[in-house]
Amino acid sequence: MLGLAPRLVEKLAEQGITDPTPIQTQAIPHAMNGRDVMGLAQTGTGKTAAFGLPMIDTLLKAGKKPNAKTARGLILAPTRELAKQIADNLTNYTKGSHLKVALVVGGAGIVGQTKRLQNGVDLLVATPGRLIDLLDRRAVRLDETQFLVLDEADQMLDMGFIHALRQIAPLLRADRQTMMFSATMPKLMNELADSFLNSPIRVQVNPPGQAVQRIKQSVHFVAQAAKGDLLVELLDAHKDDLTLVFGRTKHGCEKLSKYLEKKGFAVSAIHGNKSQGQRQRAIEEFKARKTRILVATDVAARGIDIPGVKFVYNFDLPNVPENYVHRIGRTARAGADGSAVAFCAPDEIVDLHDIEKAMKEKIPVASGTPWEVQPGQGKRPNGGQRRGNGGGGGRGRGKPRDGKPGGKPGGAPKSAAKPTGGKPNGQRRRRRHKGGAKAA
Repeated sequence: MLGLAPRLVEKLAEQGITDPTPIQTQAIPHAMNGRDVMGLAQTGTGKTAAFGLPMIDTLLKAGKKPNAKTARGLILAPTRELAKQIADNLTNYTKGSHLKVALVVGGAGIVGQTKRLQNGVDLLVATPGRLIDLLDRRAVRLDETQFLVLDEADQMLDMGFIHALRQIAPLLRADRQTMMFSATMPKLMNELADSFLNSPIRVQVNPPGQAVQRIKQSVHFVAQAAKGDLLVELLDAHKDDLTLVFGRTKHGCEKLSKYLEKKGFAVSAIHGNKSQGQRQRAIEEFKARKTRILVATDVAARGIDIPGVKFVYNFDLPNVPENYVHRIGRTARAGADGSAVAFCAPDEIVDLHDIEKAMKEKIPVASGTPWEVQPGQGKRPNGGQRRGNGGGGGRGRGKPRDGKPGGKPGGAPKSAAKPTGGKPNGQRRRRRHKGGAKAA
């Protein structure tokens, strides 16, 4: 299959992996020939195998072990969840071989990670912040690293990892092979590509920013105060389905999860204020259907691969249009169908327009009347996005009514679409400072 070693193909067949996906068909042969690769494909299309299998094949054929404190291949991911997903997949691909896969992310004990790196590893999956911590401690060195992979590279830029990447890249071998994969292609990706790739081959199986066709999308135009009750009403209609609910802020997601819990739903939450152990337990319980609703910030927009997710709700619209595509890509995986439902409050209408522009398609209206953009509403101070209080609902930017994320489902008077004043919160901005790398 695609020039991979027969024993690797046999191992994949044992795991039910027999037919390559389009991104794998296009990327693997070039990667096997040592070319730098920029791969663009929708979420859930097998990007991990597209970059992982060529590296594994080369390392298996080399037949040698890594030296102490070295990594022969380095895969960088922006979030802990995505990094663990990649590490789990690579571990499955290398099962029964001598290759060692290690995972290092923030939120976990650094002492144990240091010990795992003492004898060297073949493939190291890391978030940039934790990797820099380990480099500073001289727990790992990259001068023998011959493969570099940047997964979800566009989010690396959005989360402010560019400085960390520029700090890490010079430490690798000059003759390394670099691969970069993403589902969306914002303009700033070209900057990253020029910095890290050498005459790359570009493979693309869908227009950048396009959603998976099997996802049924819809949007409800609803007042911020009514979002909570509308969500409960929709969740009640599909009580047996796995559902992801995306909020904008850590505080808002925590409040929304507690609100849903009071309404009788089995729910958990993951966000940046949760420890890595708490985040992982929440995902495992969700996979095991002990909870059927997972409320999350964008830390879960990538890296969660659960085929059974039927619904994705955008309780708050993301202020980065590309993140919408990643969020709804958590459903309709492995050939299944799925639904993505968005809630749009008056002060989110500009976000909705940006999302539709990025996707080059209109999202069908499920209920309500589209809000009118008010004078000045489309302006973004310092390139940022206007934003309300986020995540937990409430009336406009004020306090939530009765301490809950919503009132009655339905529309709001036309005057509600007008800006209500207050300071913009959660503006879109790309944090280009080293501190952004520690977020992982």
